[in-house]
Amino acid sequence: MSQHFLLSAKARTLSVLKVMQMTDTDAFSVFKELRWGEGNEVSCPCCGVIGKHAFRRDRKQWRCKDCGHTFSVTSGTIFANHKLSLKTYLAAIALFSNAVKGISALQLSRDLGTQYKTAFVLAHKIRESLMEQRNVEPLSGEVHMDGAYVNGYIRPQNKKEDRIDRRLAEHQRPDKRCVFVMRQKSTDADMAGAIKTLTFVLKGENQIDVGNLAHAFVKKGSIICADESNAYDALHAKFDTRRVNHSVEYRSNKGVTNNMAESYFSRFRRMQYGQMHKFGNMHLASYANEAAFREDTRRQSNGAIFMEVTKRCAKTRASRVWCGYWQGNKRHEERLAS
Repeated sequence: MSQHFLLSAKARTLSVLKVMQMTDTDAFSVFKELRWGEGNEVSCPCCGVIGKHAFRRDRKQWRCKDCGHTFSVTSGTIFANHKLSLKTYLAAIALFSNAVKGISALQLSRDLGTQYKTAFVLAHKIRESLMEQRNVEPLSGEVHMDGAYVNGYIRPQNKKEDRIDRRLAEHQRPDKRCVFVMRQKSTDADMAGAIKTLTFVLKGENQIDVGNLAHAFVKKGSIICADESNAYDALHAKFDTRRVNHSVEYRSNKGVTNNMAESYFSRFRRMQYGQMHKFGNMHLASYANEAAFREDTRRQSNGAIFMEVTKRCAKTRASRVWCGYWQGNKRHEERLAS
């Protein structure tokens, strides 16, 4: 029996210890290279001019030769106006990349030696970059779909005579949400499972939202695999839709499953119960997309994942939501696909 990829040396190309042993100059060079590439040419975040701008070595800042704007290696990124050292940010990304089922803000604060508030915002800034830089090109081939509900648990009363029927609509919690996932199955024999995952947050698994998402994010001619929910009934008119009735079987006699979607929810639930414990609706879309990113990069080395996350952080503009979060500047609307 061959060794699993995650147990091989190819999967371990990054050491958090080595990141923590970096000097500030090393961390500056790594972030600069991941943002602008090798060489002395950098891009001004104000006017966009690329060139060899005047560099102040004592402050590690550039002055744009075109507009005169002074900027640093993090200016215009999600880490703009940072107060921690660059080495701390790279260490946070390394810890985030190594956590295959997510990492809580409490654990991150203990590992970095920072306050919980600092770790909370830092982790969400990384999730924000993953959300902003995700690939939303339409899926093709065989696409598996499914939905799972969160924040809908109602604690039963102690005595049986006081309990309600929690299945009825009038007894459901108003903040109950559905995480809807679409996954494209790999056609490569060496890459089993799904290769691309898109997630969305809905108020409920219904035909209108599912139909709109399938029309927008699934190419014509694709095969859609779904379960017995009536939310997928309308897809038969536009796609080659194949169903499996989970109340009877996990795999139909024709070999139809939606296991790609189920495997995503397996990781998502483990992240929910084992790490975060609770997902707020305001940030549910970011948590769902984080689990999708971890699923899509499950066969990459931790070093490659670290590079990808850092590049996305460098490409993401400064967030208005996470600047002054603990001073009251918070997101006021959910990221609902509907």
